[in-house]
Amino acid sequence: MTERYDCTDCSESLYGQKYILKEENPYCIKCYESLFSHNCEVCQKLIACTSKDLSYKDRHWHSDCFLCIKCSRSLEDRPFATKDDMLMCTDCYSNEYSSKCHACLKTIMPGSKKMEHKGNSWHENCFTCNRCQQPIGTRSFIQKDASNYCLPCYEKQFALQCIQCKKPITTGGVNYRDQPWHKECFVCIGCKQQLAGQRFTSRDDFAYCFDCFCNLFAKKCAYCTTSISGLGGSKYISFEQRQWHNSCFNCKKCSVSLVGRGFLTCKDDIFCPDCGKDF
Repeated sequence: MTERYDCTDCSESLYGQKYILKEENPYCIKCYESLFSHNCEVCQKLIACTSKDLSYKDRHWHSDCFLCIKCSRSLEDRPFATKDDMLMCTDCYSNEYSSKCHACLKTIMPGSKKMEHKGNSWHENCFTCNRCQQPIGTRSFIQKDASNYCLPCYEKQFALQCIQCKKPITTGGVNYRDQPWHKECFVCIGCKQQLAGQRFTSRDDFAYCFDCFCNLFAKKCAYCTTSISGLGGSKYISFEQRQWHNSCFNCKKCSVSLVGRGFLTCKDDIFCPDCGKDF
């Protein structure tokens, strides 16, 4: 007795009938199409198992329905793009949606590499340095007057040179006496600490921090022996080659302030007129 060979789904005999194997299970054509075939995205009709099924992202088309939505050309053997689930050939997509190169003004085709900066787009080979004409690619660059420059070219053409180290100043910097400096080069001539953002002064064309200037050049108070800077409008008393801080100019005996008053001296000491009578 001959063994039966039936459709896996409807159990009808497949002897003498066309059938399809799926995962080693036989199906008659009708059951196979009912279970596994897809409907076309365009015409909504079943894509028969004898027809070519073109698929993209879980969507399916008859080969005759797989067309550009704009120009109706077949997309079966040509590259295509999608916009809002609509299929378009690359020419139509480019005309409708692709960016134009800021340099050559031609369309940047879908799938090709493009460079973008501040709302503008370029072909990779059009995104070049305005000076050396070499492609910038992913290297750092600086834009000036709507032109792009690689860093070496920008430094050669535009960057100021530090008066100290003679190297280009590309970011930040300090201007002192109409001369440009790197922040790290503008330092105290004494202790070498950076002066940018700090109190400083100069003497004989050299810059000094506040502490170094006071230690090197400021007069010393005759009473407390610390420096009298005279910077920032601070006041002091000067008398016969001696100086005092205002707060230190007091009577030696009673400690009353002598600022704006008469006083007497005895050797290195100062006295108010009342205390000075004793001497």
